[in-house]
Amino acid sequence: MRRIGLTCAMAGLMVSGVAMGQTGPTAPAGPTGPAAEVQRSYAAVKANILKSAEKMPAADFSYKPEPDVRTYARVLNHVTEAQLRSCGAASHTDPAAQPKVPEETADKAAIVEALNGAFTECDKAFASLTDANALEMLELGKTKRSRIGLMWGTVAHDQEQYATLALYLRLKGVAPPSSEK
Repeated sequence: MRRIGLTCAMAGLMVSGVAMGQTGPTAPAGPTGPAAEVQRSYAAVKANILKSAEKMPAADFSYKPEPDVRTYARVLNHVTEAQLRSCGAASHTDPAAQPKVPEETADKAAIVEALNGAFTECDKAFASLTDANALEMLELGKTKRSRIGLMWGTVAHDQEQYATLALYLRLKGVAPPSSEK
């Protein structure tokens, strides 16, 4: 059973590497290990989301491609909410002490400020992740997650939301940050 779990884990890592555009094994610059891997992925998606928020004109924060989907601002607010929850849990931050997420009708400056605040909370959580504490179990609502599982989940969720932001940017004729490289 353990061998099957290890095989599945290795397959997942290979698939995630392909999904991130890696074509083969390369030596990473800097630290290695599970904590360093998730920290690098977080840094990349953080940069893309923040650049996406800056690139979309303020007038288009209310844009949504179809009437029954979220606005661009709502997608950013969703990232903010999710990060405050998951990274707050990893940092043991009291939810009552966290900043409030603005309404999706707030101006661009307020939405981006809240998003930056959520990334500040995540910066603390990701910086505290080490290979030694990766398997520590953390409370997240009524469930428990390993610290590294929670951090990888945050990265995966952010990547999913970045894909939505990138699509909205393209529909408005703006190149997403990941296409500028």
